Amino acid sequence: MLLKKQKMNLTYSKAYTELSKLVEQIEDDKIQLDTLADKVRQAKELIEFCETRLRVIDCNINSVLTEKKSNARKKDS
Repeated sequence: MLLKKQKMNLTYSKAYTELSKLVEQIEDDKIQLDTLADKVRQAKELIEFCETRLRVIDCNINSVLTEKKSNARKKDS
């Protein structure tokens, strides 16, 4: 599990970059089985973090757009 301190400082960009590095390592034919399991676990956690961030950002954007539409309707009334 990612340490709480790491999660607090983690951004989507940092997580995506780290995930890309992990994928590269996972795809290496020379990776040891024990290392592979750890890298896959780390990748899973980063994927979950990225998915959560994307959902939050999507909700924020939708909220802003809904508010903008609502304000536009009020002006038209």
